[in-house]
Amino acid sequence: MKASVYIATSLDGFIAREDGALDWLPQPEDGDMTATEGGDDYGFGAFMDSVDALVMGRNTYEMVCSFDGEWPYGEKAVIVLSSRAVDVPDRLAATVEASSSAPAELIAELEARGMQHLYIDGGRTIQGFLNAGLISALIITRIPVLIGRGIPLFGPLTADIKLRHIETLVIPPGMVQSRYEVSEA
Repeated sequence: MKASVYIATSLDGFIAREDGALDWLPQPEDGDMTATEGGDDYGFGAFMDSVDALVMGRNTYEMVCSFDGEWPYGEKAVIVLSSRAVDVPDRLAATVEASSSAPAELIAELEARGMQHLYIDGGRTIQGFLNAGLISALIITRIPVLIGRGIPLFGPLTADIKLRHIETLVIPPGMVQSRYEVSEA
């Protein structure tokens, strides 16, 4: 099973403000989005096409549910990790489910269902999968803004995790996207 991270951080390493707000991310009206006028999304569409499901934490799920507009993941399966009950509206019940499984257990469950590639999202969820040695690849886009405080992408680790750099792209107007594979120990 392959498990990948695709995420944006502020230059100082935060994925959201302390309250979960994402107002520091570029917005379409700013003209600063990662997709160009020609529609180049710098690999996100291809990445989404390659994954069988998203695994995200409860806080990330609730933040995405608060966005205006359509559910951004379409018919893609979404598993929300939470130790508490998760409110899944009827309109999402066909694609969204909750789980309280540990990362390794969840991987085994999803692999048994035929899934081969997972998109892991949300700070604590990413950290849990990293600590369990279950992340295969990281795609991190650094946004040129310092927010000073917030929710960090990375936290304490039980051991060093060595990465192999695959490529780095500069995305106008100043974003930097780096791709890494997790090295085998």
